[in-house]
Amino acid sequence: MRDSGNGDRRDGDASNGGTSTGGTGTGGTGTGGTGIGGSGTGSFMSRRVFGTAAVGAMSSALLASDSAMAAAEPRPSAKNPSGRGAGRGQFRGMWIATVANRDWPSAKALPPRTQRSQLTALLDTAVARRLNAVILQVRPTADAFWPSRHEPWSEYLTGTQGADPGWDPLGFAVRQAHRRGLELHAWFNPFRIANHTDPTKLVPYHPARLHPDWVVPYGGRLYYNPGLPRVRRFVLDAMLDAVLRYRIDGVHWDDYFYPYPVAGQVFDDDAAFARYGGGFPDRASWRRHNIDQLVHSMSRRLRRTRPRMVFGVSPFGVWRNAATDPEGSETTAGVQTYDDLYADTRTWVREGWLDYICPQVYWNIGFAAADYAKLVPWWARTVAGTDVDLYIGEALYKAGAPGQPAPWQDPAELSRHLTFDLRYPQVRGNVFFSAKEVVADPIGAMARVVADHYPGPARPPGAVR
Repeated sequence: MRDSGNGDRRDGDASNGGTSTGGTGTGGTGTGGTGIGGSGTGSFMSRRVFGTAAVGAMSSALLASDSAMAAAEPRPSAKNPSGRGAGRGQFRGMWIATVANRDWPSAKALPPRTQRSQLTALLDTAVARRLNAVILQVRPTADAFWPSRHEPWSEYLTGTQGADPGWDPLGFAVRQAHRRGLELHAWFNPFRIANHTDPTKLVPYHPARLHPDWVVPYGGRLYYNPGLPRVRRFVLDAMLDAVLRYRIDGVHWDDYFYPYPVAGQVFDDDAAFARYGGGFPDRASWRRHNIDQLVHSMSRRLRRTRPRMVFGVSPFGVWRNAATDPEGSETTAGVQTYDDLYADTRTWVREGWLDYICPQVYWNIGFAAADYAKLVPWWARTVAGTDVDLYIGEALYKAGAPGQPAPWQDPAELSRHLTFDLRYPQVRGNVFFSAKEVVADPIGAMARVVADHYPGPARPPGAVR
């Protein structure tokens, strides 16, 4: 939205000249994350500070943060009495990361009853925060949170990859979300296989073991090779298995396409490039074409089979710096999705392949390398004149976190983000990383957002189309 090598999905802090191991964190040299300057240690995720907090403490945390919400009475200048986006829908979402048990389940091998109660507690929290959508990670590492026809059960459920948990987490999540009036978007990671490099740790019937030529070890992890047409077809089929069997409201991908750069390592796709790269001026162009093909194919197949289901991507927040491309943003980020992840997100918007884009703008207002107040206008211009909705990914996990700069120690920082977004009608919502912080809300930043900007319920844009 949003993981680290040990965690998951959006990990969206571009490093300002630093190197990362797979995601975005807060330091210049992250382990699984990309930071923006400095020399901290990221946590594989651009959007997260990795850690596992027991969801069993959710109820008390929510009560405490509800008190903070009551105390955070909005100032008249900040409050939006009619509800931002009234009449046209407003997306208010949170990511629920399952990789490495970040948000849910809180640990491997919990009894099914405990797993279900933890999930419903998160959904109840979303309702209490006046959110209207959850983005649930259901395929974190080439595995499944449903009885997939293509891939094994996730180890994050039982502790053993391939072991049947005895219930259907995705089916349960869809029913419970809809019962509460929440949309449920299924979050898939297309190419990541494992957060290690030992194929023998995978179940014997795992597709990555049956097709070792599909696999590339890189940066301490295993990935499917996006340059192989058979791989792209397979990962689409694996994801569409859930799409065709469940009443999910959207398909959601995060920032992981080709992996984040790792200093001193090479993503070995020489054989695939030799076979399929003819006609392209260079390897980078060919890699971008591979990812374009994946995105476009999913878009076409969804529109053919599930025309009312939305398709969204949550990329790293910087497409290209203006110093690299005059069409880029006024940033100096050390990671650019176009050049480093081979994800041409701007083209996907302009071609209309997406229904929404949710860039991970995980920096504070005034941050020199990647200023929130410069990136949001850039994205607003990018979607202007298209039918693609713009939601902004918010780094709730940074609020009050040790080691974060002063703006993130201010409970009002995130509320200021949403106030700033009001200047741009293209911004139709926000998504918060992630569920654990929505519950715990250590300094009351989420409570402040709710008090200032969510005076009542709102329908998501898809519900008013």
